Amino acid sequence: MSIELNATKRDVKGKGASRRLRHANTLPAIIYGAGKDPLSITLLQKDIQHKLSDENFYSQVLSLNIEGAKEDVLIRDIQHHPYKMDVMHMDFMRVRADQVVHVHVPLHFIGGDIAPGVKEEGGAISHVMMEVEIECLPKYIPTSIEVDISEMHLGDVIHLSELKMPEGVSVLAILHDPEHDTAVVNIHQSKAISEEEDESVDAGEVPTASDEEGSDSED
Repeated sequence: MSIELNATKRDVKGKGASRRLRHANTLPAIIYGAGKDPLSITLLQKDIQHKLSDENFYSQVLSLNIEGAKEDVLIRDIQHHPYKMDVMHMDFMRVRADQVVHVHVPLHFIGGDIAPGVKEEGGAISHVMMEVEIECLPKYIPTSIEVDISEMHLGDVIHLSELKMPEGVSVLAILHDPEHDTAVVNIHQSKAISEEEDESVDAGEVPTASDEEGSDSED
């Protein structure tokens, strides 16, 4: 079920008008794309605040109800207040069912608690990426991409090309340039173990009293 928001058309524009809207607990926004003219709208601040904690809000197709007329859109930009929770402005892009879109979707990592590299080999997980940009038709946009790291060992790396993508979904970075097959997650030696090993090496380099006595007797 798509996320729905109510909006109203906005005829008055400019910084002064935008300030008045914000004082009235509303916020200005704009819709563009799909070969249509841009449309200025107004949203209720409380409706947006209620959705900000939902990660699907940023990647899924939204349904805007603009005075009875519905538009399918994706969020393209959100401007936040410098120090308040308020949203200052939003940009939406219209989507068409037959036109591919590019969106960032979150990566959900599973199995980290049982990965041999962590549980048995003392490694630490490094999440190089927390989201990935994909290309697909709107109906194929996933809520997230699952990354199973339950069988990873110390030194193992999972790259973009190794992600299990849903039907009709491609990783944008490697779709157009396979050389951009960057790392997504790896298991490396934990800092604590590295420091312990360094300390043991340093301690081994300090001569003992018996070593010093043996050295003197040989002279």
